[in-house]
Amino acid sequence: MGQKSLLRHLLAWALGALALVWVSFIVVGFKTGVHEADELTDGHLASMAHLLLRQHDGKFDENNNGGMGAPSGAIAELRSHDYQQSMSAVVWSADGQVLTRTGEAPLPAFTADEGFADLSLGAPPTAWRAFSRWDPVDHSRKVMVLLSVHERDDLAEDIAEQVAEPGFWLLPVVALALGWAIRRGLNPLRSLSRDVSALDVHEPAPLRTQPHQEFKAVVDSINTLVERQHAALVRERDLSSELAHELRTPLASLTLHASLLRRAGNDDERAQALARIEHDAQRASHVVSHLLALARASRTEMAESAQPLDLAELARRVVGEYAQVALASGHELALVSAGSFSLTGHAVLLEIALRNLIENALSHTPRGTVIEVQLDASARWLQVCDSAAAAADDAAVPASRGLSLGLGLGHRVVDKVAAIHNGSFATAEPPAGFSACYRISFGAAS
Repeated sequence: MGQKSLLRHLLAWALGALALVWVSFIVVGFKTGVHEADELTDGHLASMAHLLLRQHDGKFDENNNGGMGAPSGAIAELRSHDYQQSMSAVVWSADGQVLTRTGEAPLPAFTADEGFADLSLGAPPTAWRAFSRWDPVDHSRKVMVLLSVHERDDLAEDIAEQVAEPGFWLLPVVALALGWAIRRGLNPLRSLSRDVSALDVHEPAPLRTQPHQEFKAVVDSINTLVERQHAALVRERDLSSELAHELRTPLASLTLHASLLRRAGNDDERAQALARIEHDAQRASHVVSHLLALARASRTEMAESAQPLDLAELARRVVGEYAQVALASGHELALVSAGSFSLTGHAVLLEIALRNLIENALSHTPRGTVIEVQLDASARWLQVCDSAAAAADDAAVPASRGLSLGLGLGHRVVDKVAAIHNGSFATAEPPAGFSACYRISFGAAS
């Protein structure tokens, strides 16, 4: 069975509510129509009985012939139904003589025409609807039946009101039904919102997989974001602890040797204390510079978007800037690249990482060492190799123990930059003629 769809879920509730309202109104309208038809039929029966009761021996009662006002009290009592209509009738002979008549309608003029007609009778004139027929056997009589248009319109208005009344309730009932259905259909969205609000990046728990396919991309993105945020918090916390430890040692040493300098008894002791103070100050400055580099990396990751760049061109520029430094320190610095290296990333951070690797190689290798920056666009890596084993500084354990135990703050900066670019930083098997190699591997090209 395929994954559920929020759209289908919402449509099902909305259309279900509309169908329920629609069926209800059809049932009400049908029953109303049947009821009104029954009432109209009953009214016709009552009207016919009313008309016939006023007829005796083929003629209408004399007290109703030519009546212009309301019917008598006895005849009025015969009105027993709301839909009963007051019929007037006139019977003429073939020569136009009135044989008999009854009802409230004024006497119309005799004509030979048959069928329905709209007449204006009386003074002041009033509208009447009439139907007339000749006797089909011998054409000796003409019968006309009349009904007041006002009475007919009242009856039509009453029937129309009865049939249309459910329509006045349609819009509010549909609005309420749709509102309830949409609210019910959006319950999965409210459930997801509650789960997102309950997330804690310090103790991340992935969101539950929602049963609706529209939420899958959102849930996956949120879970990925929470995982990255948690990983960043863990890295920053570990780094803060390490930085605190790294700064504590040179600062304590500065305090100690400053005290020794104050109590120095001769020039040799004073010179040794000053040299140690200078060394500790440089070490503290080194730690702070790496701390600033890490802060800059974090700020760049959050504030700037990755841009397409040529890593080979960036490496040529950085190597060129260190050429004079390498010459002064007795090192050979070179760049080995087969061509351009297209990459989407942060040029500032990649430059920081490459500078750290080059500075570490220049600082921790003896004079005469060959240092190469090597790039491979097809394998998507950059590495810095040297021909002499790197001398681990006081802030790091020996390089031979591997990256799992730490390679100093400079390498921590490089590791963070690699992580920001979805890559990795590790030692690599050195090529022939080299003794140490540190590589940044990048993900596949997008």
